[in-house]
Amino acid sequence: MDPTSDAQVSPQETLRQVRRALEDLVLFEGRQFIAPADMSHPAAPDEAQVEAAQVEPSGEPEPQMPEPMAAEPDQIQAEPQMMEAPPTPQVSGTESLEGFRQQICECTKCELGHTRNHFVFGAGRADADILFVGEAPGADEDRQGEPFVGAAGQLLTKIIEAMGLRREDVFICNLLKCRPPNNRDPLPEEVASCEPYLKEQIRLVAPKVICCLGKFASQALLRSDLSLSRMRGQQHTYEGIPLVVTYHPAALLRNASYKRDTWEDVKTVRRLFDGVEL
Repeated sequence: MDPTSDAQVSPQETLRQVRRALEDLVLFEGRQFIAPADMSHPAAPDEAQVEAAQVEPSGEPEPQMPEPMAAEPDQIQAEPQMMEAPPTPQVSGTESLEGFRQQICECTKCELGHTRNHFVFGAGRADADILFVGEAPGADEDRQGEPFVGAAGQLLTKIIEAMGLRREDVFICNLLKCRPPNNRDPLPEEVASCEPYLKEQIRLVAPKVICCLGKFASQALLRSDLSLSRMRGQQHTYEGIPLVVTYHPAALLRNASYKRDTWEDVKTVRRLFDGVEL
């Protein structure tokens, strides 16, 4: 017999024994025991706890405590996020604007591909900071294969120069790459065929500012059916890029009263580009 067995056991020693017993029980019950923070006034153990403290080891191997499992990804509660439009898919498989032109220049996805003289891809700097988007090639553009080379194109060149820039410093293209017969408005199916090409051009050029010339390019990139007069003068973005809506140069040739508003719009383009106030 242990000579110290008759000695009086202190409350602190009793508490330690109880804690050890509870920890042993945890191994069998699979629960985590958290010791109380305040140990100055421990509660008296009940009979079950005292009996547990006197249980002899069974000789069986003690089960191991299961390791904490990390939460599955779908169980993590994330803060709600604003839904964004899905990114424009890459359709070219190339990072070269010229390579993309070669891939699509024989396109016949719609009827216009069978009636055109030239596929009008676009022209200008491949890494331009400003990208102008018009509606569709006209007769002059269809003959030459270049965008904005007719009377409207000459006016656009003057507008760019009035901004303190050169035509070769920017990139110019159209929503449609082929001329509609008799310069009619683009049809929905024609827009649907060409729109991915325009979006890929924007991705490859990666401009700082986009300027949409006319209603059709503006509606396509903004996913809007608003009139041009309601879209212009407002702050817009496309894929995070500032977008300015203004009149097509052809409209200015027909109605000179649009020139003042157009000048205000291109001043905004220049300010968004490099902060210069015209």
